[in-house]
Amino acid sequence: MDASIFLAKFWGWYLIIFFFILSFNPNRIKQIFEDLKDQKFLIITSFIAIIVGLLTILFHNVWEPNWKFLITAIGWISLGAGLVLFIFPKGTAKWLEFINVKLVQVLYVLLFLTGVFLLNAAYNLVPS
Repeated sequence: MDASIFLAKFWGWYLIIFFFILSFNPNRIKQIFEDLKDQKFLIITSFIAIIVGLLTILFHNVWEPNWKFLITAIGWISLGAGLVLFIFPKGTAKWLEFINVKLVQVLYVLLFLTGVFLLNAAYNLVPS
């Protein structure tokens, strides 16, 4: 299986599953923000984000102007978020205080649409 198709399926399903989890239980968003104030949780989360982002970039660093670029962008965003969480933990905790649940819900709707788009690209549900 092509790495682009595999990662489109992985990120597409991940984004859709995460969207539904947070949609049916919005208290999870508040819980995640509270957990990120704990240094141990923050370090583990940042390591996971760095590893997932780095693996995505190493297997798929494609800069073509099509759907494949979304996968690369997600990898770079994951790597960047992990590094910021790891390097600036206190600044990140302060920044999270300004973010509210409604903004996160809007972002996850956009990520849901990105997930649907990636799954369509992987499974060719709606032929272009």
